[in-house]
Amino acid sequence: MTLQQKYDFLIQYFAEHNPDAASELEFRNSFELIVAVVLSAQCTDKRVNIVTKGLFAQFPTPEAMAKAEVSEIYELIKSVSYPNNKAKHLSGLAKMLVSDFNGQVPSTMEELTRLPGVGRKTANVILAIVYDQPAMAVDTHVFRVAHRLGIVRNANTPLEVEKQLTAHFPPETIPIAHHWLILHGRYVCTARNPKCDECGLTTVCSEKQH
Repeated sequence: MTLQQKYDFLIQYFAEHNPDAASELEFRNSFELIVAVVLSAQCTDKRVNIVTKGLFAQFPTPEAMAKAEVSEIYELIKSVSYPNNKAKHLSGLAKMLVSDFNGQVPSTMEELTRLPGVGRKTANVILAIVYDQPAMAVDTHVFRVAHRLGIVRNANTPLEVEKQLTAHFPPETIPIAHHWLILHGRYVCTARNPKCDECGLTTVCSEKQH
């Protein structure tokens, strides 16, 4: 099976079995999404969704969050991982959205990664979900699943994985393919004890071919 045939198989499989794959973060607009994604680094979406309810009740807009003290933000998010750093990031992010972007979440990689706490992965999530651009965010799940399935080769960094995935998935499938791979990694192809007996991809999986 060629690499492209493998991708074709995956697209067909996921389109059939998970046609509505989407982020498990809860958000109502692009500001809420970027805040949630910043909070989700090394933290579960479930925990983030609990925290953001209170956070957005208090600070529903970039303008409101920009006026908040870092300590006020910290109090509302202290149950996530790295709350000190994230509180500082969110404060800075809200301030920059107001001062530089008229309160709007920008739509380019270059502008997004200027925001405090926003790296390439977070920027790609925003580009894909908010702006429907062919952007592939590579988190630990995507990185692991791509390697196990053998759909990337000699890709040692998230950026190399991202480049190979975006080269092989058709542009229009990239935003949903990101969710396909994450959800597959979260629930089936788990880091420890992957559920291979429940997986519909074993016929194309490089790990299972050995």
